[in-house]
Amino acid sequence: MGHPTASHPRKWAILALVLAAECMDLLDGTIVNVAGPTIRSELRASSTALEWIIGGYALAFAVGLITGARLGDRYGRKRMFVYGAFGFVAASLLSAFAVSPAMLIGSRLAQGLAAALLIPQGLGIVREVFAPEEQGNAFGVFGPVIGLSAVLGPIIGGALVDLNAFGSGWRLIFFVNLPLGLAAAIGAIRLMPESKAPEAPGADWTGTVLAAAAMGLLIYPLIQGQKAGWPAWTYAMMAASAAAFALLVIWSRRQGRRGRTMLIETSVLRHRAFSAGLACITVFFAGMIGTLLVLTLYLQFGEHFSAIHAGLTLAPFAAGTAIGAVVATTMLVPRLGRTTLQIAAAVIAAGTWWVYYTISVHGLATSTVDLIPAQLVLGLGIGMIVAPLFDFILAAVTDREAGSASGVVTTMQQLGGAVGVAVLGTVFFSVLGREGFTAAIEHCLLIELGIAPVLALLAWLLPYRPRDQEAAPAAQPPGDREPVTSAVGTQA
Repeated sequence: MGHPTASHPRKWAILALVLAAECMDLLDGTIVNVAGPTIRSELRASSTALEWIIGGYALAFAVGLITGARLGDRYGRKRMFVYGAFGFVAASLLSAFAVSPAMLIGSRLAQGLAAALLIPQGLGIVREVFAPEEQGNAFGVFGPVIGLSAVLGPIIGGALVDLNAFGSGWRLIFFVNLPLGLAAAIGAIRLMPESKAPEAPGADWTGTVLAAAAMGLLIYPLIQGQKAGWPAWTYAMMAASAAAFALLVIWSRRQGRRGRTMLIETSVLRHRAFSAGLACITVFFAGMIGTLLVLTLYLQFGEHFSAIHAGLTLAPFAAGTAIGAVVATTMLVPRLGRTTLQIAAAVIAAGTWWVYYTISVHGLATSTVDLIPAQLVLGLGIGMIVAPLFDFILAAVTDREAGSASGVVTTMQQLGGAVGVAVLGTVFFSVLGREGFTAAIEHCLLIELGIAPVLALLAWLLPYRPRDQEAAPAAQPPGDREPVTSAVGTQA
């Protein structure tokens, strides 16, 4: 189907359904962090199991994301949206009633796969129900809703855990998905029109298997390695992961030469700026998601904060992120271009050092008030990067490649989050056993501090202007350009 010439009469209600799905995904990514210590205690989960419970969702999401988008293009976005919403509800119910770490890990992986079917359909649906001149307003709603979800996630999670309604404890964090998921699914059945891509691609199952193998072979040894004592097989698996990624690229190029469907458009990898951007986004999200996890663990395990206390303690970080996003997109990027990202990296370094210094001085007596200014600065830097970063990366590709490139970027975002949980979680628990809580969080913060200059260097390879500003001189009609947004599955 092409671009609509007139809007759907229920377009805003349909947008609300898409946003309900986005909120469900975002809440699921932030709520579980706050509930992690309680889950570990009640299910008697090991530190390794906790990393799987938290990071498994992002891994499964990354594995299925591109295929989920292709299935929507081919078989209908409304159909896949409904299947994904019902699947998410079912997986959430399984999570809520989990009686063992293994059951919870399995249901979290199922949640990630359901999200991979659900979330990619939203942008295509919005494009079908809004006329071209109205799509900017529709996509503009995503930012505030996503920002609010990120701010409220830890607070809602902490409140639900501490509420302990009917003795449910942490299980309430998964029940909160039920009204959102059912409303999205039932509303979609009643209101959404069906839409497909004009030339729907087939499924590249070989590419999908290679991508899944590459990601799994990387994440599994990173999580299990510390517990196993880092035997030779962990390094062999990580080497096999690199080989699987290489095979995926070779296979995709072969499919392209034959004129067949390929999981990724390999031409995007020939753009140096895009490849550097993938490295940038992977490193950035690994550091951000991993740091948020270990801060939460430190506050609850080390400081003995309650879940709601920990959630409220992290609120300045979320507030700083929201402020940084607005400052970057409205003031800095139009004037300074990619230099904004270098400034943001410096702000992240300053904020990380400030958190490190605060904890080093106060140790296990660090209070919520002590952390407020440092978290605001760190959040400010994070927001200054996360808001414009996707558009900078996608400025390196052509309009024809934008759809495939956007899927690859979002997949690497999710993979980066899973890697961050695995690496920083492993470092935290490894150091904790030898040197205690303060040393454990300090080691993790030093890793995040080292990421900042890497981000600054990688940013030099990105285009000077983000995609929307690069495209402006061409004066293309709004309906002929692919809207690019970072709204797909962002867990900032």
